[in-house]
Amino acid sequence: MTGGAAAPVAPDAPDRSRRGRRTLALVGNPNSGKTTLFNALTGLRQKVGNYPGVTVERKEGTLSLGDGVSFGLLDLPGLYSLTPASPDEVIARDVLLGYRRDTPRPDAIVNVVDASNLERNLFLTSQLLDLGLPVLVVLTMGDTAERRGVRVDAASLERTLGVPVRALANGRGSGMEAFRAALAALPDLPPPPSRRWRLPEIAEQEAEELSGLLQRHHDLAPAPAFAEAVALLATPENRSQDLQRWAAPIRAHVARDREVLHGAGIDVPMAVTEARYADVERIVRGAVQRAETPPVTVSDRLDRVFLHRFWGYAIFLGLMYVIFQAMFSWASYPADLISAGVDWLGGTVARALPDGDLEDLIVNGAIAGVGNTVVFLPQILLLFLFIALLEDTGYLARAAFLMDRLMSRVGLHGKSFIPLLSSYACAIPGIMATRTIESPRARLLTILVAPLMSCSARLPVYALMIGAFIPDVRVLGVFTLPALTLLSMYVLGTVAAFGMAALFNRTLLKGEAPTFLLEMPPYRRPSFRTVLLQMGERAWLFLRRAGTVILSITIVLWFLASYPKAPGASSSEQVRQSFAGRLGRAIEPVIAPLGFDWKMGIGLISSFAAREVFVSAMGTIYNVDEDSAEDEEKLTLSLGEKLRADVNPQTGRSTFTPLVAVALMVFYVLAMQCMSTVAVVKRETNGWKWPLFQIAYMTALAWVVTFIVYQGGRALGLG
Repeated sequence: MTGGAAAPVAPDAPDRSRRGRRTLALVGNPNSGKTTLFNALTGLRQKVGNYPGVTVERKEGTLSLGDGVSFGLLDLPGLYSLTPASPDEVIARDVLLGYRRDTPRPDAIVNVVDASNLERNLFLTSQLLDLGLPVLVVLTMGDTAERRGVRVDAASLERTLGVPVRALANGRGSGMEAFRAALAALPDLPPPPSRRWRLPEIAEQEAEELSGLLQRHHDLAPAPAFAEAVALLATPENRSQDLQRWAAPIRAHVARDREVLHGAGIDVPMAVTEARYADVERIVRGAVQRAETPPVTVSDRLDRVFLHRFWGYAIFLGLMYVIFQAMFSWASYPADLISAGVDWLGGTVARALPDGDLEDLIVNGAIAGVGNTVVFLPQILLLFLFIALLEDTGYLARAAFLMDRLMSRVGLHGKSFIPLLSSYACAIPGIMATRTIESPRARLLTILVAPLMSCSARLPVYALMIGAFIPDVRVLGVFTLPALTLLSMYVLGTVAAFGMAALFNRTLLKGEAPTFLLEMPPYRRPSFRTVLLQMGERAWLFLRRAGTVILSITIVLWFLASYPKAPGASSSEQVRQSFAGRLGRAIEPVIAPLGFDWKMGIGLISSFAAREVFVSAMGTIYNVDEDSAEDEEKLTLSLGEKLRADVNPQTGRSTFTPLVAVALMVFYVLAMQCMSTVAVVKRETNGWKWPLFQIAYMTALAWVVTFIVYQGGRALGLG
C-alpha cells in the first residue's frame, strides 16, 4: 500500500544539464533536528508538495550562501537505514541512489546527526558514506549530549570519517557560519574514502562480483554499485519487487548468491549490520567521552511525571482542555475583527452596486459564503500552533508512548498515535503519516479510523453551533460549557476511532498489534521560527481553499438557491422552490429523524466537497432567504443569530435548537464528509474497495448515533 509509487529505474549519474543549479540532500534520523535545520537554512524560500505518483511529502527550498552562491536543498523523509521498511524510506533511498526520474540524484549529502544518540545515527552515516557522493556531517543536539554527560570531539570524528564534520546548537546560533562555509564547498569535495567495514570473505567476494555486474549492465559507478549489491544480497526474499528494476543476469546472480551464502551459513542482513555497528563502535570510542556516572537530566525528571501511570494521562487530558479553551477565548477577538471586516466589505459592495442578481451573487453569495468560513481562521491557526509546539518540545513522543498502552488493546500500533493526532488538524496528512508504520495491517487499520478524529475542517461547524446555541456558563466553577462541549466532540471522535479499530481488529483485520519501539527525543525549547512557518503554511492552504473550493461551491449554491425564479413568492418560498430547495426536500425524509430539515440537508450535501463548506452553505442560504422589505438591522444579523431566529413555518417551532445543534455536531464527528480524504485513501490503498467501505460504515455510524442522540434527547424532554 505505497500509494502508486513511480516505477523505479536504473540509476543515473547526476545530470546537471537537467537543472540550473546543484542540489544538496538533507538526510537524517527522525527527531535529529533535520526539519529545524531545513527551516533555518531556507526560511520562506521553500515549497511543499508530494512526490509524483505517491503521497509522500516533498520539501524543497533555496539555500542562499552569499556571493551569488545558492543551492537547491531537498529535505528527505527521516529514516534510520537505507534498507527501507516503509514507503517514505523507499522514497528517500530511491532519491539518494538516483532511481526516480522526477528527482535527479543530488550532488552531495548533508547528514544531520544527533550527537546525543551518536551510535544509532552513525549507522545511517555509514551507509551514506558508501554512495560515492560528497558528505557533510552536521552534529546537532550537542547541548542535550552534554547534559547527559556525553562530549563529542568533532575534529576527531572528522579525521576518522574522512569527511567534514560541523557542530551546531539545534540548528541555530553557534557554529552556523562555519557550517554555511562548509556547505558552500561541499559539492566540489571528493567522495568519502573507501569503506572501513568488511563482510565475511565469501560474502565480500559475492558482493564484489555482483557490483561488477551492476557496473557493466547499468553503468553504475563503483561506490553506489557495491552499496546496491550489498543491499540486494541483504534484502529479504519477500521484497522481490526490488529486483525487478535490474537486468536478468543480475536477478539470476542474486538468486544464486543467496543459495551459496545460505549454504555457507551466512545471514547477510545480520552480517552487514554487525560489520557496520562494529565500525561505528570503533569510531565512537575515539570521538566520544562519557561521564563515569551519567547525570539525571531534566528530561529524566520530567518523564517521571509525564509518563506516570496516572499523572501522565491527567496531564494529557488537561493539556487538551487548555487547548480547546484557548481556541474559544483567544480566538474570539481576531474572529470578531474578521467578522466585522466581512460585514464592512459586504455593506460597501452592496452600496456600490445596483440592486439585482449580480449584487446578490457577490454580497450574499461570494462574500457571505466565504466570509462565514474565513472568520474561523484564528481557531484553526491556534490548533496548528498547539500541535506544532507539542511536537517541537518532544511531548508528542511521550503522548504516543502513553497512548500505546490503550491503542495496543484495540489492535492499533503505537506509531498510529502520530497519524491519528495529525488527523485532528487534517485527516489527509494524518493518513499520509501512516507510511511510517511497517505493518500493512496496522497501517490499513489506522487509515480506516483516522477520519473519525475531528479535523480542523469540522471546527467551523462546531464553533458556529456552540457559539449560537451553547450558553457561556461555568461548570463546577472552573470549566466553561462551550469548551467542554468542544472537548466532548473530540473525545467522541477519539472513542469512535478506538471502538471501530477494536471491531475491525476482531473481524475484518484480525491480528495482534505489532511491537512498538519508540525513541524518546529530549525535551527542548521549541523553534518559534519553525512553528510560525508551519502556521503560515497552514493559513495559506486554508485561505487558498477558501478562495477556490469554497468560493466555487458558494457560487454554485447561490445559483441553485436562486433559480428557477418564483415570481411573487417570498424569499423563503423562493429558496424552497429553487433547485437547492428541491434537492434538500428530496433527502429530508432520510434526515428528518435526526432533527434536520431540508436547509440543513443542502448543507450536508454541499459539505461532501469539504466539511467547512456547511458554514458557507448556511450563510448563502440564510442570506438569500431574506425579504428585501426587512429592515437594515435584520439583514446584518450574524449567521448564528439568523439560525436562532429561524422558525419552521409548518410547526411554528424553532428550526435550530440546542439539541439539534448537538445532533448536527455529532453527525459531523462521525460522517465521512470530505472527498479529498476519500481520494487520498484510494491512493494509499491502491483501489476503491477501502474508501467505499469507509464511506459506507462512517455514514451508517453517523446516522445511527445521531438518531440515538436526537431521539433520546427528545424522550428526555430536551427537544
